[in-house]
Amino acid sequence: MEQLVFKNIEEFKKENGKELPTGDWITVTQQMINDFANATQDRQWVHVDVERAKRESPFKTTIAHGFMSVALLSKMLEDLIKVESATLGLNYGLNYVRFMNPVLVNSRLRLKSTIKEIEDHKKGIKIIFSCTVEIENQEKPACIAEFLTLIFE
Repeated sequence: MEQLVFKNIEEFKKENGKELPTGDWITVTQQMINDFANATQDRQWVHVDVERAKRESPFKTTIAHGFMSVALLSKMLEDLIKVESATLGLNYGLNYVRFMNPVLVNSRLRLKSTIKEIEDHKKGIKIIFSCTVEIENQEKPACIAEFLTLIFE
């Protein structure tokens, strides 16, 4: 997937309401799940205990944390778009998020997203992205979210 590059915020604003290209696949490894568990201190066995998950989980393997899918949104969006004049980008929050389907270890995820709204915000803009994190070969996505970002020049 080729990144969309915009010279400045004004040029980027023309994308308001448009769908972004579909992102590249990202494989969710056990190491990524373990790292996320350690960072968040959420070490529930269904995420980190491979042997117990094989025996006791209805999925017969470990699964990623739901919030890990949300945490990947920043990287996935950064892979899709770049505003060259931006001096700072910040996560601003979520209006909505739902975890629709568990992400089994070694699943591949990708982002489908639309720029729902762009509005001026201080010396920059606030962007609301409608995001769907797809799981390869699964009908239901990992999550859907309305993700807010600030970009400053």
